[in-house]
Amino acid sequence: MHIKTIAIGCDHAGFVYKDSLAEMLRAQDIEIQDFGTHSADAVDYPDFAHPVAEQVESGRADLGVLICGSGNGVAITANKHQGIRCALCWNEELAALARQHNNANVIALPARFVSAELAQQMVQIFITTEFEGGRHDRRVSKIASAC
Repeated sequence: MHIKTIAIGCDHAGFVYKDSLAEMLRAQDIEIQDFGTHSADAVDYPDFAHPVAEQVESGRADLGVLICGSGNGVAITANKHQGIRCALCWNEELAALARQHNNANVIALPARFVSAELAQQMVQIFITTEFEGGRHDRRVSKIASAC
């Protein structure tokens, strides 16, 4: 998968990480769709997670990156979208496995629990790791809700 466009969003806890991640990705000629927030002022994470999920789900973005304090809020929100497989990651191996085994299309990062350097490493791994398919394809196909 050649990544052309990434949607990114965060709450106030992830604001500093979002900007550094966007800068890193732009340096790789990846178009960034930045859904904010744009300051450290307190905001509600669903206001930023939903637009990112919608962009990925619609195909207007190849992948998504979400950041909040724990990563949980943005992950839970994004995963409400039928076509989203958002993985909360806090180390490099989880970032790789999220793509390899789960075909995750959004990564959620816990800004209060990982360094900025680790966040960049995880995003780099996430965007460069391919889905393995095979036995994992069968499992991923069973994720979608029957509702």
